[in-house]
Amino acid sequence: MMNSSPCADPRVAAVIAFFEHLGAADVALLGRLYTEQAFFKDPFNEVHDLAGVQRVFGHMFESLAGPRFKVIDALVQDQQCFLSWDFTFRLQRQTIERRIHGSSHLRFAPDGRIAYHRDYWDAAEEVYEKVPLLGGLLRWIKRRLQV
Repeated sequence: MMNSSPCADPRVAAVIAFFEHLGAADVALLGRLYTEQAFFKDPFNEVHDLAGVQRVFGHMFESLAGPRFKVIDALVQDQQCFLSWDFTFRLQRQTIERRIHGSSHLRFAPDGRIAYHRDYWDAAEEVYEKVPLLGGLLRWIKRRLQV
């Protein structure tokens, strides 16, 4: 399903709408989407409860300027879904907009809220390679490993 048409699954439609309009004040409302014991993991974080999920997203708003998600595709099967998305943001006090392309694997609890949320994206390519000295080293290693 492309995001240009509404998702037939109301759980997924609610998740997409929430994240595409997410603002700092909405972090307190994440309990509408996540269970109390929700698992969340991305390349930098792993938490095992709603309070942890709220800390992760709260930190995002504290450390980045203008963070926005745009869901590109959604695949739904039974109690789980897979989303691909673009995340755009600026570092504090910078004007250059950055983009991370990634995906999320979600599993829903019987009440329709998210019980499992795993984000997949390449932290080396999307973040570390853009750090001046470290980026040069990582790009060199990447070239050496290419076939």
